[in-house]
Amino acid sequence: MAGTAASRSVHPGSGRRKTRDTPKGRQVEPQALAEVEALLGDRPRRADLLIEHLHLLQDHFGCLHVRHLTALANLMRLALVEVYEVASFYAHFDIVMDGEPAPPAVTIRVCDSLSCALAGADKLLGALKSSLEPGIRVVRAPCMGGCHQAPMAAIGHALHPHATVESVAAEALAGHTHPHVPAYPDLDAYRAGGGYELLSELLDGRRSIEDVIKTMEDSGLRGLGGAGFPTGRKWRFVRAEPAPRLMAVNGDEGEPGTFKDRHYLETDPHRFLEGMLIGALAVEAEEVYIYLRDEYPQCREILLREIPKVEAAGLARRTRIHLRRGAGAYICGEESAMLESIEGKRGLPRHKPPFPSQVGLFGRPTLINNVETLFWVREIVEKGPEWFGSHGRNGRKGLRTFSVSGRVHEPGVKLAPAGITVRELIDEYCGGMEEGHTFKGYLPGGASGGILPASMADIPLDFGTLESHGSFIGSAAVVVLSDKDNMRDVALNLMKFFEDESCGQCTPCRIGTEKAVMIMERPTWDEELLNELTRVMTDASICGLGQAAMNPVKQVMKHFREDFAGLAPAVAAEEPTPGKPARY
Repeated sequence: MAGTAASRSVHPGSGRRKTRDTPKGRQVEPQALAEVEALLGDRPRRADLLIEHLHLLQDHFGCLHVRHLTALANLMRLALVEVYEVASFYAHFDIVMDGEPAPPAVTIRVCDSLSCALAGADKLLGALKSSLEPGIRVVRAPCMGGCHQAPMAAIGHALHPHATVESVAAEALAGHTHPHVPAYPDLDAYRAGGGYELLSELLDGRRSIEDVIKTMEDSGLRGLGGAGFPTGRKWRFVRAEPAPRLMAVNGDEGEPGTFKDRHYLETDPHRFLEGMLIGALAVEAEEVYIYLRDEYPQCREILLREIPKVEAAGLARRTRIHLRRGAGAYICGEESAMLESIEGKRGLPRHKPPFPSQVGLFGRPTLINNVETLFWVREIVEKGPEWFGSHGRNGRKGLRTFSVSGRVHEPGVKLAPAGITVRELIDEYCGGMEEGHTFKGYLPGGASGGILPASMADIPLDFGTLESHGSFIGSAAVVVLSDKDNMRDVALNLMKFFEDESCGQCTPCRIGTEKAVMIMERPTWDEELLNELTRVMTDASICGLGQAAMNPVKQVMKHFREDFAGLAPAVAAEEPTPGKPARY
């Protein structure tokens, strides 16, 4: 009895014992547990599958009820706070607390990133909100990879290009919420054109891995996700690390203005898959993880159809393929944040060093390549490094895939020589400027690549050519602007994007982007304070989001002062050293 009495809690000063009638914390509801168990079926309960399981709940119930999160935490042997912090980090998960109504059955997302904003996304968003019935939710959303089809909307999981109030309303009311999968060459069609012959030669020992790595090194191909690290050299570095090694594919192209990876996945998915499997063989990775952004459900459907065919054909007999689904977080395009997300966590960038090639996914040496980088592997190896190097202009070598949007007559994916200028790109590949528009400026590398004026339209577009001007090519997302666009508004649109997408881990980025938006919304900008923010964010942010977020702002102040009414005189500021951020 004494032991029992001692185990009871005593409220200080109350003079009486108090016992707890129920266990601590939120309790698992039997019905919710049964529902989650039935939905998971025989799927593993590993922690790295948390985001995949959250998608199952979101897709099935239309939201994430707290009772289901509690049951999921119990089944996965995770603390509820671990599940909740991950679910609340990603934009595509809707958490519903006890007593709160579930969201409507249909959600329409309207992209408000730069290219769509130029095409009238704000008016579209307002008109949809005021015209649709209460049973349909209309929300703003960041870039969906449809910049060339602006304005872009998503109805449920279905992308809707060139959206209008009438077309979106009709599709939503008709219940057309599933992704449209375009026609593409399947496994049989790809093999009929010589596909997987190179991979088969490597699997059978008829060609050496060393030969392939050497060819990639000689070609000069650099990472096409944005950072531009030489591909062959990266393969060799990872191969030299102790086994076991892994591979991760970055398919999270969330940089506003970028849609080239989507294009290649939709038009020739097996060319990418073959390059991926060759890369995995090159570093002897027994497992490869494809991380695909959630805004590309049609690409995910293609891969879900074709990967099992590749496996059944014995083409992946040395490599196990995992397909992982993002959940609406631009930051997960940063390579280390992507690794965290694949592991089932919040997408918070890691401090470097160590680099992923040494300590990457699950703590193992990891090869990380972008979708487009892997797309070129087969062609470069088959045709030789000289073929790739034979292309180029203005002293540059190779090919570049440009995602072109904005005020051009023919936006879209443009395969052009490395080193082409934006003026040549507009005139030769895009049919010139849109009618009634005069070329004023351009983004050479997406939201974080800066903004340059038309007077600087003859700079070769390639790695290493733009950095001295405070810009970089990144993922080659070119957004063309005209005399109809106010650059002050353009910079504010981009900064609001960075504010929304900051992961919040480091203070310079989290507070800096918020402070910058507040300053930029005022009638007159405080240039001295903006310059100070630029220095702090560039020097002290953990990853490239914060380091590059102020690029458009400082360049608008430098090159487009005519767009500011009553702007205070410029304040001289030390130019921060341009960083080399990865693509997001």
